[in-house]
Amino acid sequence: MTDRRVDEKEVGVRPGERTVFVTRTYMPDLEAYTGMLRGIWASGQVTNNGPLCQELESALLPHHGTRHVLLMGNGTITLQIAIRALEVGGEVITTPFSYVASTTAVLWEQCTPVFADIAPDGFNIDPSAIEAAITPRTTAVLATHVYGLPCDVEAIERIARRHGLKVIYDAAHAFGTLYRGRPLLSYGDVSSCSFHATKIFHTVEGGSVACNDAALYDRMRLMRSFGHIGDAHHIAGINGKNSELHAAMGLLVLARFKEILERRREQWERYAACLSGVPVRTAHIPAGTQYNHAYFPVVLPNEAALLAVVEALGAIGVMPRRYFYPALNTLPYVNRSGGCPVAEDVARRVLCLPLYHDLSDAWIERIAEVLNRTVR
Repeated sequence: MTDRRVDEKEVGVRPGERTVFVTRTYMPDLEAYTGMLRGIWASGQVTNNGPLCQELESALLPHHGTRHVLLMGNGTITLQIAIRALEVGGEVITTPFSYVASTTAVLWEQCTPVFADIAPDGFNIDPSAIEAAITPRTTAVLATHVYGLPCDVEAIERIARRHGLKVIYDAAHAFGTLYRGRPLLSYGDVSSCSFHATKIFHTVEGGSVACNDAALYDRMRLMRSFGHIGDAHHIAGINGKNSELHAAMGLLVLARFKEILERRREQWERYAACLSGVPVRTAHIPAGTQYNHAYFPVVLPNEAALLAVVEALGAIGVMPRRYFYPALNTLPYVNRSGGCPVAEDVARRVLCLPLYHDLSDAWIERIAEVLNRTVR
């Protein structure tokens, strides 16, 4: 295949832009951020739950739809603290189609991940597979709202109540998604979110845990800060705090979040229109969902077609991502008894196309054209 770089005039890219990655961090106004840094410098407090961290936590509450939110240092420590605070042990039923942190958090907390396959027509864990995987050692379900699309939260809640299980949602992608009029982050015993720089809302590095139970909130708040307040030590904790510098970034990004959501919706719909009729499967948005349009995944007809698309896009300087690959139940350090054929098949064929705030419409159209031509 010819290695041809796209002409800037052809696709309307910024001068000097030669590579399109799957995502690009949204950066707020530099002068505004510098102004906030001056305030941090003047106060001398850069961490330990400073005023900007507290301000951001308060600002995040309506986006979570819960009584309590804790700002954390990253989206992995949030899962670990949730598992520990809920006193989960034994077996945790989880999804094989997610980022690896969903599984490693379970392993890190000395629990056993039990993989339940995903639904044949989507990307999220199949409630019927959850039910089939329950044993006397099962204590919790850790499900991922993959690409910010809601799991079948009603079915999972019914199963959890029937069997006395805790429900943790890895909602790393779900900030800004509403389901049945509520933030998707409001479902489950605990929802964990990531604010990594690749996410639609970010604090460079960061995350959150959200819940409605006051006692659980107090426990997680202690765990976030080594388990002590002043000289009074209460429980064994770790360092899950974030900093004032990260909170400043989050406050500025949050102020532009409606604009970011609207631009992402326009881009997502442009992709969908350009790929209409192309023999690929795209994401189905469930009824009752106000989607954040965090990602644009396409499921190719087979892995050979995926690799051909990756090569063709790479030839014009576009770097999509096999997100998620491989299926987590195939990792070498997990119990590999039993397969998850749907997740394993999708993981071999799914590709996330570039999607970020300032990606031009011309790039979207060019990417779709190359994908269309290559698949056909």
